[in-house]
Amino acid sequence: MKILLAPMEGLLDYTLRDVLTRVGGVDRCVSEFIRITHRQLPARVFTRIVPELRHGSRTPAGVLVRPQLLGSDPACMADNAGVLASLYPEGIDLNFGCPAKTVNQHRGGAALLDEPELVGQIVAAVRRAVPLSIPVSAKMRLGNACDTRALECAQAIAEAGAAELVVHARTKAHGYRPPAYWERVREVRDAVTIPVIANGEIWNVADALRCREVTGCDTLMIGRGMVRNPGLALAIVAADRAAQGLAPGASGIAWADLLPLMTDFWRLVATHVEPRHRSGRLKQWLNYLRRHYAEAEQAFTELRLTNDPAGITAWLAAQRADANAPALHP
Repeated sequence: MKILLAPMEGLLDYTLRDVLTRVGGVDRCVSEFIRITHRQLPARVFTRIVPELRHGSRTPAGVLVRPQLLGSDPACMADNAGVLASLYPEGIDLNFGCPAKTVNQHRGGAALLDEPELVGQIVAAVRRAVPLSIPVSAKMRLGNACDTRALECAQAIAEAGAAELVVHARTKAHGYRPPAYWERVREVRDAVTIPVIANGEIWNVADALRCREVTGCDTLMIGRGMVRNPGLALAIVAADRAAQGLAPGASGIAWADLLPLMTDFWRLVATHVEPRHRSGRLKQWLNYLRRHYAEAEQAFTELRLTNDPAGITAWLAAQRADANAPALHP
Protein backbone atom coordinates (compact mmCIF):
# COMPACT_ATOMS: atom_id res chain seq x y z
CA MET A 1 0.00 0.00 0.00
CA LYS A 2 1.22 3.50 -0.85
CA ILE A 3 0.39 6.66 1.08
CA LEU A 4 0.17 10.18 -0.36
CA LEU A 5 0.11 13.25 1.85
CA ALA A 6 -2.81 15.51 0.94
CA PRO A 7 -2.66 19.29 0.70
CA MET A 8 -4.53 21.35 3.31
CA GLU A 9 -4.80 25.03 2.49
CA GLY A 10 -3.70 27.18 5.42
CA LEU A 11 -2.16 24.32 7.39
CA LEU A 12 -0.31 21.63 5.46
CA ASP A 13 2.19 23.81 3.61
CA TYR A 14 5.88 23.13 2.96
CA THR A 15 6.71 23.67 6.65
CA LEU A 16 4.48 20.87 7.89
CA ARG A 17 5.26 18.73 4.82
CA ASP A 18 8.91 18.87 5.85
CA VAL A 19 8.15 17.68 9.38
CA LEU A 20 5.59 14.99 8.52
CA THR A 21 7.72 13.44 5.78
CA ARG A 22 10.63 13.13 8.22
CA VAL A 23 8.51 10.77 10.33
CA GLY A 24 8.29 8.30 7.44
CA GLY A 25 5.75 6.19 5.59
CA VAL A 26 4.74 8.85 3.02
CA ASP A 27 5.47 8.03 -0.62
CA ARG A 28 4.56 11.37 -2.20
CA CYS A 29 3.01 14.74 -1.35
CA VAL A 30 0.75 17.12 -3.24
CA SER A 31 1.19 20.82 -2.55
CA GLU A 32 -1.50 23.26 -1.52
CA PHE A 33 -3.09 24.77 -4.64
CA ILE A 34 -1.55 27.59 -6.66
CA ARG A 35 -4.42 29.80 -7.83
CA ILE A 36 -4.41 30.55 -11.56
CA THR A 37 -6.61 33.42 -12.70
CA HIS A 38 -6.06 35.47 -15.86
CA ARG A 39 -2.32 35.97 -16.06
CA GLN A 40 0.88 34.02 -16.34
CA LEU A 41 2.62 33.78 -12.99
CA PRO A 42 6.38 34.24 -12.70
CA ALA A 43 8.47 31.26 -11.65
CA ARG A 44 9.13 32.80 -8.22
CA VAL A 45 5.46 32.37 -7.27
CA PHE A 46 5.67 28.62 -7.82
CA THR A 47 8.92 28.29 -5.87
CA ARG A 48 7.56 30.45 -3.04
CA ILE A 49 4.58 28.14 -2.53
CA VAL A 50 6.48 24.96 -3.37
CA PRO A 51 10.12 25.62 -2.39
CA GLU A 52 10.83 21.93 -2.88
CA LEU A 53 11.01 22.78 -6.61
CA ARG A 54 14.48 24.18 -5.89
CA HIS A 55 15.56 20.78 -4.59
CA GLY A 56 14.44 18.30 -7.21
CA SER A 57 10.78 18.43 -6.11
CA ARG A 58 11.68 16.70 -2.85
CA THR A 59 11.27 17.53 0.82
CA PRO A 60 14.44 17.53 2.96
CA ALA A 61 13.56 13.92 3.82
CA GLY A 62 13.66 13.05 0.12
CA VAL A 63 9.90 12.62 -0.44
CA LEU A 64 8.58 13.80 -3.81
CA VAL A 65 6.21 16.78 -3.93
CA ARG A 66 3.82 17.38 -6.83
CA PRO A 67 2.66 21.02 -7.25
CA GLN A 68 -1.07 21.58 -7.68
CA LEU A 69 -2.76 24.17 -9.90
CA LEU A 70 -6.32 25.46 -9.52
CA GLY A 71 -8.14 27.44 -12.20
CA SER A 72 -10.92 27.35 -14.76
CA ASP A 73 -9.46 28.77 -17.98
CA PRO A 74 -7.83 26.03 -20.09
CA ALA A 75 -5.50 28.39 -21.96
CA CYS A 76 -4.34 30.19 -18.83
CA MET A 77 -3.87 26.91 -16.98
CA ALA A 78 -1.79 25.62 -19.90
CA ASP A 79 0.38 28.77 -19.98
CA ASN A 80 1.11 28.51 -16.28
CA ALA A 81 1.72 24.79 -16.48
CA GLY A 82 4.36 25.59 -19.08
CA VAL A 83 6.12 27.93 -16.63
CA LEU A 84 5.86 25.32 -13.90
CA ALA A 85 7.27 22.65 -16.24
CA SER A 86 10.40 24.77 -16.73
CA LEU A 87 11.12 24.21 -13.01
CA TYR A 88 11.21 20.41 -13.56
CA PRO A 89 8.45 19.34 -11.16
CA GLU A 90 7.89 15.67 -10.36
CA GLY A 91 4.44 16.11 -11.89
CA ILE A 92 1.57 18.59 -12.06
CA ASP A 93 -1.71 18.04 -10.22
CA LEU A 94 -4.99 19.80 -11.04
CA ASN A 95 -7.55 20.72 -8.38
CA PHE A 96 -11.21 19.94 -9.06
CA GLY A 97 -12.06 19.31 -5.44
CA CYS A 98 -11.62 22.44 -3.31
CA PRO A 99 -14.92 23.10 -1.47
CA ALA A 100 -14.08 26.66 -0.31
CA LYS A 101 -16.82 29.17 -1.12
CA THR A 102 -14.37 31.87 -2.18
CA VAL A 103 -12.85 29.48 -4.71
CA ASN A 104 -16.16 28.05 -5.92
CA GLN A 105 -17.69 31.51 -6.39
CA HIS A 106 -14.95 32.24 -8.90
CA ARG A 107 -15.62 29.03 -10.83
CA GLY A 108 -12.82 27.01 -9.33
CA GLY A 109 -12.31 23.75 -7.46
CA ALA A 110 -15.37 21.56 -6.91
CA ALA A 111 -17.67 24.02 -8.74
CA LEU A 112 -16.16 22.78 -12.01
CA LEU A 113 -17.60 19.31 -11.42
CA ASP A 114 -20.88 20.63 -12.82
CA GLU A 115 -19.04 21.04 -16.15
CA PRO A 116 -17.35 17.75 -17.10
CA GLU A 117 -16.57 19.01 -20.60
CA LEU A 118 -14.64 22.00 -19.20
CA VAL A 119 -12.84 19.74 -16.73
CA GLY A 120 -11.66 17.61 -19.65
CA GLN A 121 -10.60 20.68 -21.62
CA ILE A 122 -8.45 21.90 -18.72
CA VAL A 123 -6.72 18.55 -18.31
CA ALA A 124 -6.15 18.23 -22.06
CA ALA A 125 -4.74 21.77 -22.33
CA VAL A 126 -2.28 21.19 -19.49
CA ARG A 127 -1.29 17.80 -20.87
CA ARG A 128 -0.47 19.35 -24.26
CA ALA A 129 1.48 22.19 -22.63
CA VAL A 130 4.04 20.11 -20.73
CA PRO A 131 6.50 17.41 -21.75
CA LEU A 132 5.25 13.83 -21.65
CA SER A 133 7.93 13.10 -19.06
CA ILE A 134 5.94 15.19 -16.55
CA PRO A 135 2.84 13.32 -15.32
CA VAL A 136 -0.41 15.28 -15.12
CA SER A 137 -2.81 14.12 -12.42
CA ALA A 138 -6.04 15.43 -10.93
CA LYS A 139 -8.01 15.47 -7.72
CA MET A 140 -11.79 15.66 -7.61
CA ARG A 141 -14.69 15.20 -5.24
CA LEU A 142 -17.72 13.10 -6.07
CA GLY A 143 -19.48 16.22 -7.26
CA ASN A 144 -20.55 19.74 -6.41
CA ALA A 145 -24.09 19.72 -5.02
CA CYS A 146 -24.62 16.03 -5.82
CA ASP A 147 -22.69 13.06 -7.19
CA THR A 148 -24.70 12.34 -10.34
CA ARG A 149 -21.88 13.45 -12.66
CA ALA A 150 -19.00 11.80 -10.81
CA LEU A 151 -18.36 9.13 -13.43
CA GLU A 152 -18.69 11.64 -16.25
CA CYS A 153 -16.07 13.92 -14.67
CA ALA A 154 -13.69 11.05 -13.93
CA GLN A 155 -13.97 9.76 -17.48
CA ALA A 156 -13.36 13.25 -18.88
CA ILE A 157 -10.20 13.53 -16.78
CA ALA A 158 -8.95 10.11 -17.85
CA GLU A 159 -9.73 10.58 -21.53
CA ALA A 160 -7.97 13.97 -21.53
CA GLY A 161 -4.67 12.33 -20.62
CA ALA A 162 -4.37 12.38 -16.84
CA ALA A 163 -2.01 9.74 -15.46
CA GLU A 164 -3.92 9.21 -12.22
CA LEU A 165 -6.92 10.51 -10.30
CA VAL A 166 -7.45 11.14 -6.59
CA VAL A 167 -11.11 10.98 -5.53
CA HIS A 168 -12.25 12.54 -2.27
CA ALA A 169 -15.22 10.41 -1.26
CA ARG A 170 -17.66 13.27 -0.66
CA THR A 171 -19.29 16.04 -2.66
CA LYS A 172 -18.69 19.73 -2.08
CA ALA A 173 -22.08 19.89 -0.35
CA HIS A 174 -20.97 17.17 2.09
CA GLY A 175 -17.97 19.28 3.12
CA TYR A 176 -15.96 17.23 5.60
CA ARG A 177 -18.90 15.67 7.43
CA PRO A 178 -18.72 11.89 7.86
CA PRO A 179 -19.26 9.45 6.36
CA ALA A 180 -17.03 9.18 3.32
CA TYR A 181 -18.74 7.35 0.47
CA TRP A 182 -15.96 4.93 -0.36
CA GLU A 183 -18.28 2.68 -2.37
CA ARG A 184 -18.70 5.51 -4.88
CA VAL A 185 -14.92 5.69 -5.28
CA ARG A 186 -15.03 2.02 -6.26
CA GLU A 187 -17.54 2.92 -8.98
CA VAL A 188 -15.23 5.64 -10.27
CA ARG A 189 -12.29 3.23 -10.21
CA ASP A 190 -14.27 0.70 -12.24
CA ALA A 191 -15.28 3.35 -14.78
CA VAL A 192 -11.78 4.53 -15.80
CA THR A 193 -8.57 2.90 -16.96
CA ILE A 194 -6.12 5.10 -15.03
CA PRO A 195 -5.08 4.49 -11.40
CA VAL A 196 -7.53 5.88 -8.84
CA ILE A 197 -6.44 6.95 -5.36
CA ALA A 198 -8.95 7.05 -2.50
CA ASN A 199 -9.17 9.98 -0.10
CA GLY A 200 -11.42 10.95 2.78
CA GLU A 201 -12.11 9.97 6.41
CA ILE A 202 -8.99 7.89 6.99
CA TRP A 203 -8.08 8.43 10.65
CA ASN A 204 -6.44 5.15 11.67
CA VAL A 205 -5.12 1.81 10.41
CA ALA A 206 -8.56 0.18 10.48
CA ASP A 207 -9.97 2.99 8.33
CA ALA A 208 -7.14 2.58 5.82
CA LEU A 209 -7.60 -1.16 5.50
CA ARG A 210 -11.37 -0.81 5.21
CA CYS A 211 -11.02 1.96 2.61
CA ARG A 212 -8.75 -0.23 0.51
CA GLU A 213 -11.18 -3.13 0.80
CA VAL A 214 -14.21 -1.07 -0.22
CA THR A 215 -12.61 1.05 -2.95
CA GLY A 216 -10.16 -1.48 -4.36
CA CYS A 217 -7.53 1.29 -4.31
CA ASP A 218 -4.05 0.26 -3.20
CA THR A 219 -2.92 3.89 -2.85
CA LEU A 220 -4.56 6.21 -0.33
CA MET A 221 -4.28 9.95 0.19
CA ILE A 222 -4.46 11.20 3.78
CA GLY A 223 -4.56 14.77 5.08
CA ARG A 224 -6.21 15.49 8.42
CA GLY A 225 -5.47 12.01 9.73
CA MET A 226 -1.74 12.59 9.23
CA VAL A 227 -1.85 16.01 10.86
CA ARG A 228 -3.62 14.47 13.87
CA ASN A 229 -1.29 11.46 14.02
CA PRO A 230 2.04 12.05 12.23
CA GLY A 231 2.88 8.35 12.64
CA LEU A 232 -0.25 7.17 10.82
CA ALA A 233 1.46 6.41 7.50
CA LEU A 234 4.10 4.37 9.35
CA ALA A 235 1.38 2.47 11.19
CA ILE A 236 -0.54 1.70 7.98
CA VAL A 237 2.58 0.51 6.18
CA ALA A 238 3.56 -1.64 9.19
CA ALA A 239 0.12 -3.27 9.31
CA ASP A 240 0.21 -3.91 5.58
CA ARG A 241 3.67 -5.48 5.77
CA ALA A 242 2.67 -7.63 8.74
CA ALA A 243 -0.34 -8.90 6.79
CA GLN A 244 2.06 -10.00 4.04
CA GLY A 245 4.28 -11.82 6.52
CA LEU A 246 7.02 -9.19 6.29
CA ALA A 247 8.86 -7.42 9.10
CA PRO A 248 6.52 -4.52 9.95
CA GLY A 249 9.07 -1.88 11.00
CA ALA A 250 8.14 1.19 13.05
CA SER A 251 4.42 1.55 13.69
CA GLY A 252 4.12 5.16 14.85
CA ILE A 253 5.86 7.97 16.70
CA ALA A 254 5.79 8.65 20.44
CA TRP A 255 5.16 12.11 21.83
CA ALA A 256 8.74 12.36 23.13
CA ASP A 257 10.04 11.66 19.63
CA LEU A 258 7.63 14.16 18.10
CA LEU A 259 8.84 17.04 20.30
CA PRO A 260 12.11 17.60 18.38
CA LEU A 261 10.14 17.70 15.13
CA MET A 262 7.67 20.14 16.68
CA THR A 263 10.62 22.33 17.66
CA ASP A 264 11.89 22.21 14.08
CA PHE A 265 8.40 23.10 12.85
CA TRP A 266 8.40 26.13 15.15
CA ARG A 267 11.79 27.24 13.86
CA LEU A 268 10.64 26.91 10.26
CA VAL A 269 7.47 28.88 10.98
CA ALA A 270 9.64 31.68 12.38
CA THR A 271 11.40 32.00 9.00
CA HIS A 272 8.32 33.06 7.06
CA VAL A 273 5.44 33.93 9.41
CA GLU A 274 4.99 37.30 11.13
CA PRO A 275 5.66 37.11 14.90
CA ARG A 276 2.05 37.94 15.80
CA HIS A 277 0.78 34.99 13.75
CA ARG A 278 3.35 32.35 14.70
CA SER A 279 1.68 31.05 17.83
CA GLY A 280 -1.50 30.44 15.85
CA ARG A 281 0.31 28.04 13.51
CA LEU A 282 1.59 25.87 16.38
CA LYS A 283 -1.74 25.94 18.22
CA GLN A 284 -3.53 25.01 15.00
CA TRP A 285 -1.42 21.87 14.76
CA LEU A 286 -1.74 21.10 18.48
CA ASN A 287 -5.51 21.30 18.09
CA TYR A 288 -5.26 18.31 15.74
CA LEU A 289 -2.60 16.48 17.73
CA ARG A 290 -4.64 16.54 20.93
CA ARG A 291 -7.15 14.15 19.32
CA HIS A 292 -4.38 11.53 19.32
CA TYR A 293 -1.89 12.45 22.04
CA ALA A 294 -2.94 13.09 25.64
CA GLU A 295 0.22 15.20 26.02
CA ALA A 296 -0.93 17.45 23.19
CA GLU A 297 -4.17 18.13 25.06
CA GLN A 298 -2.15 19.37 28.01
CA ALA A 299 0.13 21.35 25.71
CA PHE A 300 -2.79 23.01 23.98
CA THR A 301 -4.27 24.00 27.35
CA GLU A 302 -0.97 25.44 28.55
CA LEU A 303 -0.36 27.44 25.37
CA ARG A 304 -3.91 28.42 24.50
CA LEU A 305 -3.53 31.99 25.76
CA THR A 306 0.16 32.37 24.87
CA ASN A 307 0.97 34.53 21.87
CA ASP A 308 4.55 35.51 22.68
CA PRO A 309 6.98 33.62 20.40
CA ALA A 310 9.73 33.74 23.03
CA GLY A 311 7.38 32.12 25.54
CA ILE A 312 6.56 29.28 23.14
CA THR A 313 10.24 28.77 22.34
CA ALA A 314 10.98 28.47 26.06
CA TRP A 315 8.04 26.09 26.56
CA LEU A 316 9.28 23.79 23.78
CA ALA A 317 12.79 23.77 25.23
CA ALA A 318 11.40 22.85 28.66
CA GLN A 319 9.28 20.06 27.18
CA ARG A 320 12.27 18.55 25.41
CA ALA A 321 14.37 18.79 28.54
CA ASP A 322 11.69 17.00 30.56
CA ALA A 323 11.35 14.29 27.90
CA ASN A 324 15.10 13.69 27.89
CA ALA A 325 15.55 13.76 31.67
CA PRO A 326 16.62 10.39 33.13
CA ALA A 327 14.04 8.56 35.18
CA LEU A 328 14.53 8.71 38.95
CA HIS A 329 14.63 5.37 40.71
CA PRO A 330 14.07 4.96 44.47
